[in-house]
Amino acid sequence: MTDRTLPAPRLRPRVTAAAVALLALWGVWSTWDVFVTSGRGQRADQLALDGAVRGQGVLWDLAEPVLDVVSATFVVLGVGAAVVVALARGRWWLAAQVAVLVVGANLTTQVLKHLVLGRPPLLDVPRADVNTLPSGHTTVAASVAAALLIAVPRRWRPLVALAGAAYTGATGISTLVGQWHRPSDVVAAVLVVLAWGAGVSALGMPSSLDDTAQAGAGAGTAATAGLLLLGGAGAGVLAAGALGGVLGYRWGLPVGGDLTAYMGGLLGVVAVTAVAFAVLLVVRQSTARP
Repeated sequence: MTDRTLPAPRLRPRVTAAAVALLALWGVWSTWDVFVTSGRGQRADQLALDGAVRGQGVLWDLAEPVLDVVSATFVVLGVGAAVVVALARGRWWLAAQVAVLVVGANLTTQVLKHLVLGRPPLLDVPRADVNTLPSGHTTVAASVAAALLIAVPRRWRPLVALAGAAYTGATGISTLVGQWHRPSDVVAAVLVVLAWGAGVSALGMPSSLDDTAQAGAGAGTAATAGLLLLGGAGAGVLAAGALGGVLGYRWGLPVGGDLTAYMGGLLGVVAVTAVAFAVLLVVRQSTARP
């Protein structure tokens, strides 16, 4: 099927996708503003980093192999796989979209971390003024997962969204276990990828649409998105309670300390990752519908 016989992309889903991209960018800035530029935010984030020492030996045996996967070779193979899938479907514009997504997201993370966002030294800790937000490893994992989600046929997207959320979450959590990153670094990285994923979906062309015959495929989209949103909401409530306990708020859990902050950070990463992939799944399915 050529581009001439494919219908034009619908306007409303593209506008929605653009709005999601802007909200995700705002989320990146808000995460940095709350957890990096304020004393309370830095304290909660640092406690989570300190709490990662608990049980690190056993957990690191699981986390290290996950992080070892992330490399330049992994990026090339991931992008290559997504491009091959797109080209196999006869979608030239889609192949360009997934390449732009991965390159753009990872470049954005490096520019934000090293050139745009700073870290005021508000705590008496080593390298207090070195900014580590967003996480590069998490960006790599999330961007490759998002590229595959966008590239695969409609019926496969719910499964890829679940697998992508699981892999991205595992990578982000592994950076916390290894004390490579704070929770806010991982959250910001996921939001960077969501912004780029929604952004390229908003710029879809006729050649990036699904075939008309596939319009009804992917019946598991609502169930998958609902499952991810439900899991994300549950983890988010617990993460908020842990954060409140660490900061001493009334609505927080009645326990504080580094272990509570650490567990809250892990749950926060799970929550944001699950919600981000649920949103990206819905955005991609709606913008790809002919």
